[in-house]
Amino acid sequence: MPKGERRENGVMAAADDALRDAAPAVFWLDDPARPEPRPPLSGDGEADLVVVGGGLTGLWTALLAREADPSRDVVLLEGDRIASGASGRNGGFAAASLTHGIGNGIARFPGEIERLEQLGRENLAAIAETVKRREIDAAWEETGELAVATRPHEVAGLAEHAAALRAYGRDVVELDREQVQAEVASPTYLAGVWDRDGCALANPARLCWGLAAAAEAAGVRVHEGSAATALERDGAGVAVRTAGGRIRAGRCVLATAAFPPLLPAIRRLVAPVYDYVLVTEPLTAVQRAAIGWRRRQGLADTGNRFHYYRLTADDRILWGGYEAVYHFGNDMGSHRDQSDDVHPVLARNFLATFPQLEGIRFTHRWGGAIDTCSRFCVTFGTSHDGAVAYAVGFTGLGVGASRFGARVALDLVDGSDTELTRLELVRNRPRPFPPEPLRWLGITLTRRALAREDATGRRGLWLRALDAAGMGFDS
Repeated sequence: MPKGERRENGVMAAADDALRDAAPAVFWLDDPARPEPRPPLSGDGEADLVVVGGGLTGLWTALLAREADPSRDVVLLEGDRIASGASGRNGGFAAASLTHGIGNGIARFPGEIERLEQLGRENLAAIAETVKRREIDAAWEETGELAVATRPHEVAGLAEHAAALRAYGRDVVELDREQVQAEVASPTYLAGVWDRDGCALANPARLCWGLAAAAEAAGVRVHEGSAATALERDGAGVAVRTAGGRIRAGRCVLATAAFPPLLPAIRRLVAPVYDYVLVTEPLTAVQRAAIGWRRRQGLADTGNRFHYYRLTADDRILWGGYEAVYHFGNDMGSHRDQSDDVHPVLARNFLATFPQLEGIRFTHRWGGAIDTCSRFCVTFGTSHDGAVAYAVGFTGLGVGASRFGARVALDLVDGSDTELTRLELVRNRPRPFPPEPLRWLGITLTRRALAREDATGRRGLWLRALDAAGMGFDS
Protein backbone atom coordinates (compact mmCIF):
# COMPACT_ATOMS: atom_id res chain seq x y z
CA MET A 1 0.00 0.00 0.00
CA PRO A 2 1.46 3.44 -0.93
CA LYS A 3 2.63 5.61 1.96
CA GLY A 4 0.05 8.36 1.26
CA GLU A 5 -2.80 5.86 1.23
CA ARG A 6 -1.60 4.32 4.50
CA ARG A 7 -1.49 7.78 6.09
CA GLU A 8 -4.99 8.62 4.82
CA ASN A 9 -6.37 5.34 6.11
CA GLY A 10 -4.70 6.01 9.45
CA VAL A 11 -6.32 9.43 9.74
CA MET A 12 -9.73 8.00 8.86
CA ALA A 13 -9.34 5.25 11.46
CA ALA A 14 -8.30 7.79 14.11
CA ALA A 15 -11.29 9.99 13.26
CA ASP A 16 -13.68 7.05 13.43
CA ASP A 17 -12.23 6.08 16.79
CA ALA A 18 -12.60 9.65 18.12
CA LEU A 19 -16.26 9.66 17.08
CA ARG A 20 -17.11 6.18 18.33
CA ASP A 21 -18.73 7.14 21.62
CA ALA A 22 -20.03 10.62 20.72
CA ALA A 23 -23.62 11.04 21.87
CA PRO A 24 -26.08 12.19 19.19
CA ALA A 25 -27.01 15.19 21.31
CA VAL A 26 -26.47 18.95 21.47
CA PHE A 27 -23.78 19.74 24.03
CA TRP A 28 -25.34 23.05 25.09
CA LEU A 29 -28.74 21.46 25.69
CA ASP A 30 -27.30 18.43 27.51
CA ASP A 31 -27.13 20.51 30.66
CA PRO A 32 -28.58 19.88 34.15
CA ALA A 33 -29.37 23.60 34.28
CA ARG A 34 -31.89 23.28 31.43
CA PRO A 35 -35.21 24.64 32.73
CA GLU A 36 -38.28 22.48 33.00
CA PRO A 37 -40.70 22.87 30.07
CA ARG A 38 -43.22 25.65 30.37
CA PRO A 39 -46.86 24.69 29.79
CA PRO A 40 -48.26 24.90 26.27
CA LEU A 41 -50.96 27.32 25.26
CA SER A 42 -54.34 25.98 26.35
CA GLY A 43 -57.48 27.70 25.17
CA ASP A 44 -58.01 31.05 23.50
CA GLY A 45 -56.58 34.33 24.66
CA GLU A 46 -55.64 37.86 23.73
CA ALA A 47 -52.50 39.97 23.77
CA ASP A 48 -51.16 43.23 22.43
CA LEU A 49 -48.21 41.44 20.80
CA VAL A 50 -47.69 37.77 20.01
CA VAL A 51 -44.17 36.59 19.20
CA VAL A 52 -43.76 33.31 17.31
CA GLY A 53 -40.44 31.58 18.00
CA GLY A 54 -38.52 30.97 21.22
CA GLY A 55 -35.01 31.42 19.89
CA LEU A 56 -32.83 34.47 20.35
CA THR A 57 -34.75 36.75 17.97
CA GLY A 58 -38.10 35.96 19.55
CA LEU A 59 -36.77 36.23 23.10
CA TRP A 60 -35.14 39.60 22.44
CA THR A 61 -38.34 40.82 20.78
CA ALA A 62 -40.48 39.88 23.76
CA LEU A 63 -38.06 41.26 26.35
CA LEU A 64 -37.39 44.55 24.52
CA ALA A 65 -41.11 45.08 23.95
CA ARG A 66 -41.82 44.84 27.67
CA GLU A 67 -38.81 46.91 28.66
CA ALA A 68 -39.95 49.69 26.31
CA ASP A 69 -43.58 49.52 27.48
CA PRO A 70 -44.28 47.55 30.69
CA SER A 71 -48.02 47.86 30.07
CA ARG A 72 -47.80 45.97 26.78
CA ASP A 73 -49.30 42.47 27.02
CA VAL A 74 -46.85 40.10 25.29
CA VAL A 75 -47.19 36.37 24.60
CA LEU A 76 -44.36 34.24 23.20
CA LEU A 77 -45.12 30.91 21.51
CA GLU A 78 -42.39 28.29 21.02
CA GLY A 79 -43.14 25.13 19.07
CA ASP A 80 -40.70 22.92 20.98
CA ARG A 81 -38.46 24.09 23.87
CA ILE A 82 -36.71 27.42 24.35
CA ALA A 83 -33.41 27.28 22.39
CA SER A 84 -34.19 23.90 20.82
CA GLY A 85 -33.53 25.24 17.31
CA ALA A 86 -30.53 27.08 15.88
CA SER A 87 -30.27 29.38 18.92
CA GLY A 88 -29.21 26.48 21.13
CA ARG A 89 -27.18 24.57 18.54
CA ASN A 90 -24.67 27.13 17.31
CA GLY A 91 -21.07 27.84 18.27
CA GLY A 92 -21.86 30.74 20.56
CA PHE A 93 -20.04 33.42 18.53
CA ALA A 94 -21.71 36.77 19.23
CA ALA A 95 -20.35 38.96 16.42
CA ALA A 96 -20.56 42.73 16.26
CA SER A 97 -21.20 42.57 12.52
CA LEU A 98 -24.82 42.93 11.41
CA THR A 99 -23.96 42.08 7.80
CA HIS A 100 -22.27 38.67 8.07
CA GLY A 101 -18.83 40.19 8.05
CA ILE A 102 -17.23 43.40 6.89
CA GLY A 103 -16.67 42.20 3.31
CA ASN A 104 -20.30 41.29 2.77
CA GLY A 105 -21.38 44.57 4.32
CA ILE A 106 -19.12 46.70 2.13
CA ALA A 107 -20.23 44.84 -1.00
CA ARG A 108 -23.96 45.13 -0.33
CA PHE A 109 -24.38 48.31 1.71
CA PRO A 110 -21.44 50.58 0.82
CA GLY A 111 -23.37 53.76 1.54
CA GLU A 112 -24.21 52.87 5.11
CA ILE A 113 -21.58 50.34 6.18
CA GLU A 114 -19.92 52.85 8.51
CA ARG A 115 -23.20 53.35 10.39
CA LEU A 116 -24.00 49.62 10.33
CA GLU A 117 -20.63 48.87 11.89
CA GLN A 118 -21.28 51.46 14.61
CA LEU A 119 -24.76 50.03 15.25
CA GLY A 120 -23.25 46.55 15.43
CA ARG A 121 -20.74 47.58 18.08
CA GLU A 122 -23.49 49.30 20.07
CA ASN A 123 -25.66 46.20 19.74
CA LEU A 124 -22.93 43.88 21.04
CA ALA A 125 -22.30 46.20 23.99
CA ALA A 126 -26.03 46.23 24.77
CA ILE A 127 -26.10 42.42 24.84
CA ALA A 128 -23.19 42.39 27.28
CA GLU A 129 -24.96 45.00 29.42
CA THR A 130 -28.16 42.92 29.51
CA VAL A 131 -26.24 39.76 30.44
CA LYS A 132 -24.65 41.63 33.34
CA ARG A 133 -27.75 43.52 34.49
CA ARG A 134 -30.03 40.51 34.29
CA GLU A 135 -27.36 38.24 35.85
CA ILE A 136 -27.58 35.74 33.00
CA ASP A 137 -25.16 32.84 33.44
CA ALA A 138 -24.12 32.69 29.78
CA ALA A 139 -20.33 32.23 30.20
CA TRP A 140 -19.84 35.54 28.37
CA GLU A 141 -16.22 36.05 27.23
CA GLU A 142 -15.03 39.11 25.30
CA THR A 143 -12.10 37.36 23.63
CA GLY A 144 -12.44 38.54 20.05
CA GLU A 145 -12.11 36.32 17.01
CA LEU A 146 -9.00 35.01 15.28
CA ALA A 147 -9.28 34.38 11.53
CA VAL A 148 -6.57 32.05 10.19
CA ALA A 149 -5.31 31.33 6.69
CA THR A 150 -4.53 27.67 6.01
CA ARG A 151 -3.76 27.90 2.26
CA PRO A 152 -1.15 30.14 0.61
CA HIS A 153 -3.69 31.95 -1.57
CA GLU A 154 -5.69 32.99 1.53
CA VAL A 155 -2.86 35.02 3.11
CA ALA A 156 -3.30 38.11 0.91
CA GLY A 157 -7.02 38.09 1.59
CA LEU A 158 -6.35 38.22 5.31
CA ALA A 159 -4.36 41.43 4.90
CA GLU A 160 -7.24 42.99 2.97
CA HIS A 161 -9.66 41.81 5.65
CA ALA A 162 -7.56 43.45 8.37
CA ALA A 163 -7.39 46.72 6.46
CA ALA A 164 -11.16 46.81 6.05
CA LEU A 165 -11.77 46.11 9.73
CA ARG A 166 -9.28 48.76 10.78
CA ALA A 167 -10.85 51.32 8.43
CA TYR A 168 -14.16 50.97 10.27
CA GLY A 169 -12.79 51.22 13.78
CA ARG A 170 -11.97 47.67 14.84
CA ASP A 171 -9.03 46.83 17.10
CA VAL A 172 -7.08 44.49 14.81
CA VAL A 173 -3.77 42.65 15.15
CA GLU A 174 -2.16 41.02 12.11
CA LEU A 175 -0.11 37.88 12.80
CA ASP A 176 2.46 36.13 10.64
CA ARG A 177 2.95 32.36 10.69
CA GLU A 178 5.13 32.32 13.78
CA GLN A 179 2.93 34.78 15.66
CA VAL A 180 -0.37 33.04 14.90
CA GLN A 181 1.03 29.66 15.90
CA ALA A 182 2.21 31.25 19.14
CA GLU A 183 -1.43 32.13 19.83
CA VAL A 184 -2.83 28.71 18.91
CA ALA A 185 -0.53 25.86 17.96
CA SER A 186 -1.57 24.32 14.66
CA PRO A 187 0.82 23.38 11.85
CA THR A 188 -1.87 24.37 9.34
CA TYR A 189 -1.81 28.10 10.16
CA LEU A 190 0.02 30.41 7.76
CA ALA A 191 -1.18 33.79 9.03
CA GLY A 192 -3.91 35.30 11.15
CA VAL A 193 -5.95 38.38 11.94
CA TRP A 194 -7.17 38.87 15.49
CA ASP A 195 -10.24 41.12 15.66
CA ARG A 196 -9.99 41.89 19.35
CA ASP A 197 -13.28 43.71 19.91
CA GLY A 198 -15.55 42.37 17.17
CA CYS A 199 -16.80 39.18 18.78
CA ALA A 200 -17.69 37.70 22.16
CA LEU A 201 -18.28 34.08 23.08
CA ALA A 202 -21.26 32.76 25.00
CA ASN A 203 -23.06 29.60 25.98
CA PRO A 204 -25.97 30.18 23.58
CA ALA A 205 -28.49 27.91 25.28
CA ARG A 206 -27.90 29.50 28.67
CA LEU A 207 -28.17 32.92 27.03
CA CYS A 208 -31.60 31.91 25.71
CA TRP A 209 -32.71 30.46 29.03
CA GLY A 210 -31.61 33.63 30.80
CA LEU A 211 -33.45 35.84 28.33
CA ALA A 212 -36.59 33.72 28.73
CA ALA A 213 -36.42 34.08 32.51
CA ALA A 214 -35.84 37.83 32.15
CA ALA A 215 -38.79 38.14 29.78
CA GLU A 216 -41.05 36.30 32.21
CA ALA A 217 -39.82 38.47 35.07
CA ALA A 218 -40.75 41.48 32.92
CA GLY A 219 -44.27 40.09 32.45
CA VAL A 220 -44.11 38.11 29.19
CA ARG A 221 -46.25 34.97 29.05
CA VAL A 222 -44.14 32.15 27.55
CA HIS A 223 -45.64 28.92 26.20
CA GLU A 224 -43.51 26.01 24.99
CA GLY A 225 -44.81 23.04 23.00
CA SER A 226 -47.05 25.48 21.14
CA ALA A 227 -46.23 25.30 17.45
CA ALA A 228 -48.05 27.95 15.44
CA THR A 229 -50.15 26.28 12.75
CA ALA A 230 -51.89 29.27 11.18
CA LEU A 231 -51.73 33.04 11.03
CA GLU A 232 -55.09 34.69 10.29
CA ARG A 233 -56.53 38.16 10.02
CA ASP A 234 -58.68 39.15 12.96
CA GLY A 235 -60.23 42.58 12.59
CA ALA A 236 -57.46 45.15 12.63
CA GLY A 237 -55.06 42.59 14.07
CA VAL A 238 -54.23 38.92 13.65
CA ALA A 239 -54.73 35.59 15.35
CA VAL A 240 -52.18 32.81 15.75
CA ARG A 241 -53.46 29.25 16.06
CA THR A 242 -51.75 26.36 17.81
CA ALA A 243 -52.96 22.83 18.53
CA GLY A 244 -53.98 23.98 21.98
CA GLY A 245 -55.63 27.31 21.34
CA ARG A 246 -55.67 30.66 19.62
CA ILE A 247 -54.14 34.04 20.51
CA ARG A 248 -55.72 37.21 19.14
CA ALA A 249 -53.31 40.15 19.04
CA GLY A 250 -53.04 43.59 17.57
CA ARG A 251 -49.49 42.87 16.42
CA CYS A 252 -47.34 39.81 15.65
CA VAL A 253 -43.60 39.28 15.14
CA LEU A 254 -42.43 36.11 13.38
CA ALA A 255 -39.02 34.88 14.53
CA THR A 256 -39.16 31.41 12.99
CA ALA A 257 -35.64 31.21 11.48
CA ALA A 258 -35.40 28.18 9.16
CA PHE A 259 -38.57 26.49 10.37
CA PRO A 260 -41.54 26.20 7.99
CA PRO A 261 -42.86 29.76 7.86
CA LEU A 262 -46.38 31.05 8.26
CA LEU A 263 -45.88 33.43 5.32
CA PRO A 264 -45.12 32.45 1.69
CA ALA A 265 -42.77 35.45 1.41
CA ILE A 266 -40.44 33.97 4.01
CA ARG A 267 -40.37 30.62 2.21
CA ARG A 268 -39.17 32.37 -0.94
CA LEU A 269 -36.46 34.29 0.90
CA VAL A 270 -35.05 31.65 3.26
CA ALA A 271 -33.60 28.18 2.72
CA PRO A 272 -32.70 25.78 5.57
CA VAL A 273 -29.06 24.75 5.27
CA TYR A 274 -27.68 22.18 7.68
CA ASP A 275 -24.55 22.82 9.71
CA TYR A 276 -22.85 20.13 11.82
CA VAL A 277 -20.87 20.32 15.05
CA LEU A 278 -18.63 18.20 17.29
CA VAL A 279 -17.51 18.75 20.89
CA THR A 280 -14.54 17.02 22.52
CA GLU A 281 -14.09 15.72 26.02
CA PRO A 282 -12.48 18.27 28.39
CA LEU A 283 -8.81 18.77 27.57
CA THR A 284 -6.24 17.53 30.01
CA ALA A 285 -3.59 19.92 31.30
CA VAL A 286 -1.08 18.33 28.90
CA GLN A 287 -3.43 18.69 25.92
CA ARG A 288 -4.23 22.27 26.88
CA ALA A 289 -0.54 23.13 27.01
CA ALA A 290 0.03 21.46 23.63
CA ILE A 291 -2.31 23.85 21.82
CA GLY A 292 -1.66 27.06 23.75
CA TRP A 293 -4.80 29.15 23.14
CA ARG A 294 -4.21 31.10 26.33
CA ARG A 295 -6.38 34.03 25.24
CA ARG A 296 -9.34 31.77 24.35
CA GLN A 297 -10.28 33.57 21.13
CA GLY A 298 -12.99 32.24 18.90
CA LEU A 299 -11.37 30.88 15.73
CA ALA A 300 -12.40 30.47 12.11
CA ASP A 301 -10.40 29.58 9.04
CA THR A 302 -10.90 31.70 5.97
CA GLY A 303 -12.05 29.28 3.31
CA ASN A 304 -15.52 29.39 1.81
CA ARG A 305 -16.11 26.06 3.51
CA PHE A 306 -14.80 27.22 6.84
CA HIS A 307 -14.51 25.69 10.29
CA TYR A 308 -15.43 27.69 13.38
CA TYR A 309 -14.16 26.56 16.76
CA ARG A 310 -13.73 27.67 20.33
CA LEU A 311 -13.10 26.55 23.88
CA THR A 312 -16.04 25.96 26.19
CA ALA A 313 -16.10 27.01 29.84
CA ASP A 314 -14.81 23.56 30.87
CA ASP A 315 -12.05 23.52 28.21
CA ARG A 316 -13.65 21.33 25.59
CA ILE A 317 -13.19 22.25 21.94
CA LEU A 318 -16.35 22.91 19.95
CA TRP A 319 -15.63 22.31 16.25
CA GLY A 320 -18.21 22.99 13.56
CA GLY A 321 -18.90 24.15 10.04
CA TYR A 322 -17.13 23.24 6.78
CA GLU A 323 -20.06 21.63 4.96
CA ALA A 324 -23.41 23.40 4.55
CA VAL A 325 -25.97 20.87 3.36
CA TYR A 326 -29.27 21.71 1.69
CA HIS A 327 -31.86 18.96 1.33
CA PHE A 328 -34.27 19.00 -1.61
CA GLY A 329 -37.63 20.61 -0.92
CA ASN A 330 -36.48 22.52 2.18
CA ASP A 331 -36.51 19.19 4.01
CA MET A 332 -35.62 19.53 7.67
CA GLY A 333 -36.31 17.84 11.00
CA SER A 334 -34.72 15.66 13.64
CA HIS A 335 -33.89 13.01 11.01
CA ARG A 336 -31.33 15.49 9.61
CA ASP A 337 -29.59 16.22 12.92
CA GLN A 338 -26.95 13.52 12.42
CA SER A 339 -24.77 13.02 9.35
CA ASP A 340 -22.64 9.94 8.74
CA ASP A 341 -21.10 11.88 5.85
CA VAL A 342 -20.24 15.20 7.48
CA HIS A 343 -19.37 14.29 11.08
CA PRO A 344 -16.46 12.00 10.02
CA VAL A 345 -15.12 14.74 7.72
CA LEU A 346 -15.24 17.20 10.61
CA ALA A 347 -13.35 14.72 12.81
CA ARG A 348 -10.64 14.20 10.19
CA ASN A 349 -10.23 17.94 9.66
CA PHE A 350 -10.00 18.47 13.42
CA LEU A 351 -7.16 15.96 13.71
CA ALA A 352 -5.38 17.55 10.76
CA THR A 353 -5.60 20.93 12.49
CA PHE A 354 -4.52 19.62 15.90
CA PRO A 355 -2.46 16.47 15.30
CA GLN A 356 -1.02 16.83 18.81
CA LEU A 357 -4.48 15.93 20.16
CA GLU A 358 -4.60 12.49 18.53
CA GLY A 359 -6.38 10.12 20.87
CA ILE A 360 -8.92 12.68 22.06
CA ARG A 361 -12.58 11.68 22.03
CA PHE A 362 -15.67 13.55 20.93
CA THR A 363 -18.54 13.41 23.41
CA HIS A 364 -21.30 15.13 21.41
CA ARG A 365 -22.28 15.34 17.74
CA TRP A 366 -25.24 17.18 16.27
CA GLY A 367 -26.58 19.31 13.46
CA GLY A 368 -29.08 22.06 12.93
CA ALA A 369 -30.69 24.14 10.22
CA ILE A 370 -29.40 27.64 9.47
CA ASP A 371 -31.85 30.14 7.97
CA THR A 372 -29.85 31.39 5.02
CA CYS A 373 -30.87 34.01 2.48
CA SER A 374 -29.17 35.15 -0.70
CA ARG A 375 -27.49 38.19 0.87
CA PHE A 376 -26.31 36.16 3.92
CA CYS A 377 -27.59 38.53 6.60
CA VAL A 378 -30.91 39.31 8.25
CA THR A 379 -33.82 40.40 6.11
CA PHE A 380 -37.08 42.03 7.19
CA GLY A 381 -40.61 42.39 5.98
CA THR A 382 -44.21 43.02 6.96
CA SER A 383 -47.61 41.59 6.03
CA HIS A 384 -51.27 41.82 7.00
CA ASP A 385 -51.30 45.58 6.45
CA GLY A 386 -48.37 46.03 8.81
CA ALA A 387 -49.80 44.01 11.69
CA VAL A 388 -47.10 41.34 11.18
CA ALA A 389 -43.34 41.79 10.90
CA TYR A 390 -40.52 39.29 10.56
CA ALA A 391 -36.74 39.12 10.93
CA VAL A 392 -35.13 36.04 9.35
CA GLY A 393 -32.15 34.93 7.26
CA PHE A 394 -29.29 35.51 9.73
CA THR A 395 -27.22 32.80 7.96
CA GLY A 396 -25.41 31.56 11.05
CA LEU A 397 -24.47 34.89 12.64
CA GLY A 398 -27.60 35.50 14.63
CA VAL A 399 -26.27 35.25 18.19
CA GLY A 400 -25.32 38.91 18.11
CA ALA A 401 -27.46 40.27 15.27
CA SER A 402 -30.69 38.79 16.68
CA ARG A 403 -31.06 41.59 19.18
CA PHE A 404 -30.75 44.16 16.38
CA GLY A 405 -33.25 42.14 14.34
CA ALA A 406 -35.70 42.25 17.24
CA ARG A 407 -35.39 46.03 17.56
CA VAL A 408 -36.09 46.51 13.86
CA ALA A 409 -39.01 44.08 13.87
CA LEU A 410 -40.62 45.96 16.77
CA ASP A 411 -40.24 49.28 14.97
CA LEU A 412 -41.74 47.79 11.81
CA VAL A 413 -44.71 46.16 13.51
CA ASP A 414 -45.43 49.36 15.42
CA GLY A 415 -45.33 51.38 12.21
CA SER A 416 -42.55 53.59 13.60
CA ASP A 417 -40.45 55.72 11.26
CA THR A 418 -37.00 55.38 12.86
CA GLU A 419 -33.39 55.48 11.82
CA LEU A 420 -33.42 51.69 11.80
CA THR A 421 -36.45 51.33 9.54
CA ARG A 422 -34.92 53.79 7.09
CA LEU A 423 -31.74 51.72 6.65
CA GLU A 424 -31.17 50.19 3.23
CA LEU A 425 -30.48 46.94 5.08
CA VAL A 426 -34.06 47.04 6.32
CA ARG A 427 -35.86 48.53 3.31
CA ASN A 428 -34.32 46.29 0.63
CA ARG A 429 -34.89 42.58 0.34
CA PRO A 430 -32.51 39.91 -0.95
CA ARG A 431 -33.22 38.11 -4.17
CA PRO A 432 -35.59 35.18 -3.56
CA PHE A 433 -34.47 31.62 -4.07
CA PRO A 434 -36.06 29.95 -7.11
CA PRO A 435 -38.60 27.15 -6.71
CA GLU A 436 -37.56 23.50 -6.83
CA PRO A 437 -35.81 21.86 -8.55
CA LEU A 438 -33.87 25.03 -9.42
CA ARG A 439 -33.38 25.85 -5.73
CA TRP A 440 -31.62 22.56 -5.02
CA LEU A 441 -29.65 22.71 -8.26
CA GLY A 442 -28.45 26.28 -7.65
CA ILE A 443 -27.38 25.62 -4.07
CA THR A 444 -25.64 22.39 -5.06
CA LEU A 445 -23.73 24.04 -7.92
CA THR A 446 -22.70 26.85 -5.57
CA ARG A 447 -21.35 24.43 -2.96
CA ARG A 448 -19.23 22.70 -5.58
CA ALA A 449 -17.94 25.98 -6.99
CA LEU A 450 -16.98 27.18 -3.53
CA ALA A 451 -15.03 23.97 -2.92
CA ARG A 452 -13.13 24.53 -6.19
CA GLU A 453 -12.30 28.10 -5.21
CA ASP A 454 -10.98 26.89 -1.86
CA ALA A 455 -8.70 24.42 -3.65
CA THR A 456 -7.47 26.73 -6.41
CA GLY A 457 -7.90 30.29 -5.18
CA ARG A 458 -9.76 31.14 -8.39
CA ARG A 459 -13.35 32.33 -8.51
CA GLY A 460 -14.96 30.35 -11.30
CA LEU A 461 -17.60 31.28 -13.84
CA TRP A 462 -20.56 30.23 -11.69
CA LEU A 463 -19.46 32.29 -8.69
CA ARG A 464 -18.69 35.30 -10.88
CA ALA A 465 -22.18 35.04 -12.34
CA LEU A 466 -23.69 35.02 -8.84
CA ASP A 467 -21.58 38.06 -7.95
CA ALA A 468 -22.95 39.90 -10.98
CA ALA A 469 -26.51 38.97 -9.98
CA GLY A 470 -26.04 40.30 -6.47
CA MET A 471 -26.04 36.83 -4.90
CA GLY A 472 -22.29 36.39 -4.43
CA PHE A 473 -21.21 34.37 -1.46
CA ASP A 474 -19.14 35.85 1.37
CA SER A 475 -18.39 33.52 4.27
